[in-house]
Amino acid sequence: MVLDTGAPVSAIAINRRSYFGLSAIPGASQIPVRVKINGAFNSMGIAKTLRLGALTLIDQPMVTVDLSSSTHAAHMTHEPRIDGIIGADILFPLEAVLDCQKQTLILKMDTKRRGVVPGADYRGFRSMPIHVTAGDNLYVDGKVNGLPAQLMVDTGAFATLLHRPFVRRMKIPLHETQFSSSGVNISRDGVQIALIKRLSVGTFEIRGKEVGVIDLEGLIHGGMLEATPPVAGLLGSEILQRHHGIIDFGTRTLYLKD
Repeated sequence: MVLDTGAPVSAIAINRRSYFGLSAIPGASQIPVRVKINGAFNSMGIAKTLRLGALTLIDQPMVTVDLSSSTHAAHMTHEPRIDGIIGADILFPLEAVLDCQKQTLILKMDTKRRGVVPGADYRGFRSMPIHVTAGDNLYVDGKVNGLPAQLMVDTGAFATLLHRPFVRRMKIPLHETQFSSSGVNISRDGVQIALIKRLSVGTFEIRGKEVGVIDLEGLIHGGMLEATPPVAGLLGSEILQRHHGIIDFGTRTLYLKD
């Protein structure tokens, strides 16, 4: 299973639905039979049990999606096959704390108990609030070459990606690459590269950062690409890992450090 903060709903690969024994949504259930993801409908199912470390979830709703592109990418990088995605619908209720550099996930066994994660030490970190939309997407305030913008926190993104029209409006030079990017229900798009002189995430600043550039219209919805400030792109896993990103879903805070 992959942790994807850009996924509001946890998912199972559609070709693994029978293997994991997902059952159909009962007729009297309030859970929708289908949900819309990036403009297309996907079927829902029920996992009788979902075990995450020592924690077992019972009757967990999950959407079935085509993860073939992610599985192909995992094969190319010699990583395990991706069977599913753990999304915000699990991470928020369990007040998860995700350490992106240590690749450690901490979940609350008893969400009625208050308090911070035992042993947590944020000395030397910069903290910034995470804004959460009605669809459980995570955003942080930032700047691109001094221009205010929002960035979606997306651990499922292999790299930090900016929206192509946003980059073009800023007249930042683009360079072609041999790489492409795709998402659930989104066709492949060629990835270009842009050099950002100053990329700010909250008060944390990165200088001279190369980022990927793609068209994010199929992924970012609700007019947020044209909002004030606009969503400029995705804060991806390479920045979160390199700068010891810690995402606290309980306090809705992102921590970064040099």
